[in-house]
Amino acid sequence: MQVLSSLKQAKRRHRDCQVVKRRGRIYVICKSNPRFKARQGGVKKKRG
Repeated sequence: MQVLSSLKQAKRRHRDCQVVKRRGRIYVICKSNPRFKARQGGVKKKRG
């Protein structure tokens, strides 16, 4: 899964691509062509 600085272009790669937000991260998922998957963001949790 690619980690990209901008998902705007990743969203336009294919007509089936959709942007989903899960657990504080933004994902681009594509059912018909899984190689277009991408993710952005994520919060690192500090313990202690």
